[in-house]
Amino acid sequence: MSLLHPLPSSTEGIDSPKQFTNPFCYTPHTLCEIAAKEVIDHCYSTPSMLPHEGKMFGVLVVENDGHRYYLAAFSGIYNGSYHHDGFVPPVYDLQNPDGFFHEEETRIDSITRQINTSTSEEEKNGLKVLRKEKSNALQMWTFRQFRMHNALGDTQDLMEIFRESKSPCTIDEYVAYKEGLTDSKPKSKIGIPPAGAGECCAPKLLQYAYEHHLKPLCMEEFWIGPSRPDDMRIEGRHYPACQHKCVPILTFMLQGLNVEENPNIVRGKALLAQVRTIYEDESILVISKPSGLLSVPSKDPQEPSLQSYLAGINADYILAHRLDMDTSGLMLVAKGKDIAKQLQAMFYRKEIKKKYIAVLDKAEERESIMGEMARQHETMGRRQYEQQGDIDLPLSRNPLDAPRQMVNRKYGKSALTHYLYIGQDTVELYPVTGRTHQLRIHCAHPEGLGRPIKGDMLYGRPSDRLYLHATRIEMKHPVTCQWMTFEEAPNWQL
Repeated sequence: MSLLHPLPSSTEGIDSPKQFTNPFCYTPHTLCEIAAKEVIDHCYSTPSMLPHEGKMFGVLVVENDGHRYYLAAFSGIYNGSYHHDGFVPPVYDLQNPDGFFHEEETRIDSITRQINTSTSEEEKNGLKVLRKEKSNALQMWTFRQFRMHNALGDTQDLMEIFRESKSPCTIDEYVAYKEGLTDSKPKSKIGIPPAGAGECCAPKLLQYAYEHHLKPLCMEEFWIGPSRPDDMRIEGRHYPACQHKCVPILTFMLQGLNVEENPNIVRGKALLAQVRTIYEDESILVISKPSGLLSVPSKDPQEPSLQSYLAGINADYILAHRLDMDTSGLMLVAKGKDIAKQLQAMFYRKEIKKKYIAVLDKAEERESIMGEMARQHETMGRRQYEQQGDIDLPLSRNPLDAPRQMVNRKYGKSALTHYLYIGQDTVELYPVTGRTHQLRIHCAHPEGLGRPIKGDMLYGRPSDRLYLHATRIEMKHPVTCQWMTFEEAPNWQL
């Protein structure tokens, strides 16, 4: 099966994009959407490609000799192999039985067997040191085999690409710390690529295009197969490239391409004009943040944020809490550090009450896009039939896929939300705790409401906005101690 797939006839008359996709924030081009649909159909009609587990796939539309085609790829290993007909190969084949990697892995496995059979503690300790040295050396050697290209004709291996980047700790290191097997909390590593770097579908697609002198036009990454309850991916939904592995790699590989500007920058500048003051006195401000505006600055200094906007008005203005970028609604601003400390202490003591309003994906639509997950999880959506109740699902960050969070019963922090349905698809949410993405996950998770908030691009599917609004704040004034209530209805049109 050829790796260069002709675009379907339905793409005739559709213009190619003028700029290449920004892989970290994008709306898929129609050409990619059509190609992605063909890949999904292929997986479900080909026995070896049937999705026994969920996996991220990608398509790259390219131009060759004046004609348009698409390439397809999957991240890492799929159904037990790096190789499947019609999909681009890995940048470096770790499964090659005749390669150095396989030979050295066999030697390391042999050391492990010696450790398991040895009766001498001194010999065991020596063998463990040897195994660690060989494992680290093999990992460093492997990173140098991933020699990535860019559109300028430059080449760098992963060690060069990550030389100034910070990589998170591994899952194994994180678990070992939580289990008490190590004394110190694992730290991020500077200059060491994370495990699996270079194996995601976006770098694989660009690498193949550069090696075969194909012109990249646009790209999309999307999920195929069942979701995991702690990850909540939706089949057919597009996702941005991952942060910890792909940002350094793609930043290098996209050099020489005319890439779209991050749309959040363009949108954020326009949204600053929609920031409104609801209340103001000598100590505090209550403001209304529009959906799509960051609360605090991101790693990109060009991306507008509410905190930067406030600092431009008065350097003493400090946000007392945060809202997700796509959440709209009321926020408290302290006029000075002392007031900020008081408000933050009040949040910590749960003395400030907040109410949110959310619109959920319609139940029948949710069933159609998550049918497989529904069959696997009988508890899915059971709370949609309960008028009110509590959702208690502990949350932790996903260390390998920021900014996503995950339900983690072993290591997660407690997260409690009270909910009250006020309509078939509309719910009031009262967070008792304030974890990152708490309301979004508590709505989307099978053991929560089982229905993502409409427009949730991380845990559901996109719409014109995220239908989550911080509609009310109740508190004692930090100076006068007067009980105050601030309220603003959402301005969305359903």
